[in-house]
Amino acid sequence: MKSAHVFAKGESELEVKIQDIPVPSPEPDQVVIKVVVAGTNPKDWKYPLWMKSASGLNTGDDVAGYVEAVGSNVTEFKPGDRVAAFHEMGKPHGAFAEYAIAWEKTTFHLPASTSFEEAATIPLAAMTAAVALFCRLGLPEPWVQVSQARKDASAGGVVVYGASGAVGAFAVKLLAHADIHPIICVAGHGIPYVEGLIDRSKGDTIIDYRGGEDKLVAGLREAIPKGQKLLYAFDAIAEKGSYQQIAKVLDPEGHITLVLPVRDQEAIPKSVHQTMTTVGSVHGKPDDLIEFGYAWFRLFSLGLKEGWFKGHPFEVVPGGLDGVQTGLNNLKDGKASAVKYVYRIEDTEGVDRSKI
Repeated sequence: MKSAHVFAKGESELEVKIQDIPVPSPEPDQVVIKVVVAGTNPKDWKYPLWMKSASGLNTGDDVAGYVEAVGSNVTEFKPGDRVAAFHEMGKPHGAFAEYAIAWEKTTFHLPASTSFEEAATIPLAAMTAAVALFCRLGLPEPWVQVSQARKDASAGGVVVYGASGAVGAFAVKLLAHADIHPIICVAGHGIPYVEGLIDRSKGDTIIDYRGGEDKLVAGLREAIPKGQKLLYAFDAIAEKGSYQQIAKVLDPEGHITLVLPVRDQEAIPKSVHQTMTTVGSVHGKPDDLIEFGYAWFRLFSLGLKEGWFKGHPFEVVPGGLDGVQTGLNNLKDGKASAVKYVYRIEDTEGVDRSKI
């Protein structure tokens, strides 16, 4: 089968090579998926450069397609099922290939109404948002009946910095489904998309970061309901001054979670409860959120079926696996706004389309 592997070239360049490798076989708790569409994320280009990987790795982790084979312990899936899955990061047989491997616990069924393109936008980004909100920030999940004290704690709102990106947008969707408001969104070019996700009648609002730091901080302060404290913030960017700006408004006893390590430790008061959101935790690394991931992937499936949950806007990059280089470079250059790049495997040169 054909598999796209990402290599680091020097300090900042990437090279994607299409290799022919054997079709993988599943371990007892794994499924093999015939990939129809693969999604991509910023980590797909960052990982090879950070790790200075000259050996190459299939860095794709968002899989959508048909179950091809199942391991001996698998009970939820059978060959032919339409599924999406979160491939374990850093492991062989990722999404950028004709066939990929995923654990049963991070695979979920797709209703017929959900396209493979939409499905490929969901696994990593949506689960990152779920981990951030409900594990790291400790906000109540949709089915939890909260006390008045918990309601009062979230009455100051929840900041989502980077609300038009996939992770941030999924966070907004999940907050809305859990009926947690006001949602205080920070976005830029993708503001029109975010507008369709929020409910201004419940106090939700959007602040444009392009107005500069002073206007952004002032906008955050203005968005907090009068008499309330801002106690929760999710920084889905964690770069270019994002958490520094949030820290100027967040209550000293508040909670902030970020998708990257904090480099400027002086920017966030020590009294603030600070965590990093690591989606790899649903695979057990660095902490064990395997059961959480299992439950929420199945809830995503239910949400797609019932209509209260949807994927992210997408753009199909031409060329299938041959387009992975283009997609990663575009992500690296910051060209994606309110959109996820996906690749149709059948568009790859040399792939037998009759097998898709």
